[in-house]
Amino acid sequence: MRAIIPVAGYGSRLRPHTHTVPKVLLNVAGKPILGHIIDKLLAEGIYKATFIYGHLGELVKKYVADTYPELNADFVEQKSLEGLGHAIYLAVPTFDDEELFIILGDTIFDVNLTEVFKQKVSSLGVKHVNDPSRFGVAILNDGYIKALIEKPVDLVSHLALVGLYYITNKNLLAECLTELVSKDIRTKGEIQLTDALQLMLNRGEKMSSFPVEGWYDCGKPETLLETNKYLLDQNGVIPARERVIINPPVFIHDTARVTNSIIGPYTTIDKDAVVENSIVVNSIIGSNSEIRNDLLRESIIGTNSSITGSFRKLNSGDSTEIEFY
Repeated sequence: MRAIIPVAGYGSRLRPHTHTVPKVLLNVAGKPILGHIIDKLLAEGIYKATFIYGHLGELVKKYVADTYPELNADFVEQKSLEGLGHAIYLAVPTFDDEELFIILGDTIFDVNLTEVFKQKVSSLGVKHVNDPSRFGVAILNDGYIKALIEKPVDLVSHLALVGLYYITNKNLLAECLTELVSKDIRTKGEIQLTDALQLMLNRGEKMSSFPVEGWYDCGKPETLLETNKYLLDQNGVIPARERVIINPPVFIHDTARVTNSIIGPYTTIDKDAVVENSIVVNSIIGSNSEIRNDLLRESIIGTNSSITGSFRKLNSGDSTEIEFY
């Protein structure tokens, strides 16, 4: 099986971090988002992957090559961002296996893929959402997908497609993607993977769905912190540090220097970071960054940053209410 992983997006909602780092390489719970995804694929025995890259793509290529030499990786550049369907179309020349697993590069997921793959039927990951208008949605009939609609205006289904697609018929997918591109068929101005999958349904492809309750989008600062929180709940540690109070779960890299501080809960401190005389809660501190004399909460600090705060002296009378922002 081959994984297809689009990683070309600009990550505009995560600026300023994504000015210098691709969204998929932002750190959550001790490793880049993409690292969590690749680890999951390797655990499922998937050792071939195609990455469709764009913005800062050379950094993605270097990370994959340096960190996962055992992965048979192909890289395809998407010079113009024309939709997810267009991205997958560009990867068609690398389709060497009949079975494909398409996963969005900014999505952390928790699902038993072994059970999904065992069925040998094309299957799409879905999750019940209250507002499906921002997603592609699936309409089911007798347990199988009857129709797919991209970002529906009217409520037709609460089952949102969450970016996990197991495809057993690569040739039909390639044929349908090629038709969309050659005829320039677009929805919402883009060439949509959802439309290609609907063409497959129209031509008789059977598709089922599988529930994905553990689905964590890393597209915004607040969701990145929520994903960090979830992963630390699963894999957080309680590192021993002198003169440091640890409120687990946290991740502190072995090379980070933390002194006279209170860390956690839900805090990630990356390699070679320095935290002194500070309180850091529900935050992500990038590598080679320095935090001194500060209190940080729900914060994301990029690499090579220096944040210095100050402690206050107060002389407050009775019945006083003070708020600092």
